[in-house]
Amino acid sequence: MDASQTVARDNLTGSLWMIAAMAGFAVEDSLLKIATQTLPVSQVLVVFGILGASVFAGLARRSGAELFTKDVASRAMRIRFVFEFLGRLFYILALALTSLSGTTVILQATPLVVVAGAAIFLGEKVGWRRWSAIAIGLFGVLVVLRPSSDDFSALSILAIIGMLGFAGRDLASRAAPASLRPSVLGFYGFVTLVIAGASFAIWEGRAYVMPDTKTATIVVAAVAVGVFSYTSLMKAMRTGQVSIVTPFRYIRLIFGVGLGVVLFGEPLDAPTLWGSAIIVGAGLFLLSRVNRAKA
Repeated sequence: MDASQTVARDNLTGSLWMIAAMAGFAVEDSLLKIATQTLPVSQVLVVFGILGASVFAGLARRSGAELFTKDVASRAMRIRFVFEFLGRLFYILALALTSLSGTTVILQATPLVVVAGAAIFLGEKVGWRRWSAIAIGLFGVLVVLRPSSDDFSALSILAIIGMLGFAGRDLASRAAPASLRPSVLGFYGFVTLVIAGASFAIWEGRAYVMPDTKTATIVVAAVAVGVFSYTSLMKAMRTGQVSIVTPFRYIRLIFGVGLGVVLFGEPLDAPTLWGSAIIVGAGLFLLSRVNRAKA
């Protein structure tokens, strides 16, 4: 097998891993949404966080990664914690209180905000074309939210805050010490969930309940799918070329909207479709500009 065939094979494998990861994350969101219909949101966060952190702690130990080092307390990691806290908490609240499809669509704006944040806070050069794409993509978010319409729900702001939290987390992760392996970052991501859940419990004011077998199974399944998805994402980014594999992130939109329609009977209207197309189009244009600059 020559070099070109090897690259093509790796790109195909990486793309399939990315598709699997995005499908998994959409399933994870669906399972968590179902769990919050029975359990307090804070309880779902805490239980999900404890189980996920336990899995990643095991993965870190298996790979020989240190969980407790001075790098964990670095400034970048502290900033990452704050944004992870906001992203995780408000995204789960959006899943619980709003539609899965709408929340998934808004999440797709994360790369646009990351690029804007990298220009503003990290000094990365962003030309007028990419700034235009960012503005158009954020306009797509407004199309989905339709703030001037009677159909607008203030609860949609939860998804916006969650998306901004994830964007800030991704930016902070760029500055995180390279010594911290993905399993370690995953561990602290789920630890943050526990802290977010415990904090929100004070606000929520609902007593924790003993889940029935069905609900407990759903939460455990969400953890399993989440770990699988995270692992698949890492495999995708390490197997294929980033420029080939990364666009498949947007396929999460198809899975998320599809599950919203099938499982929860959510309507699929024109503003959602148009807004989705605008956001994805802007994101793909940004990616093409980055790849052209690297070529």
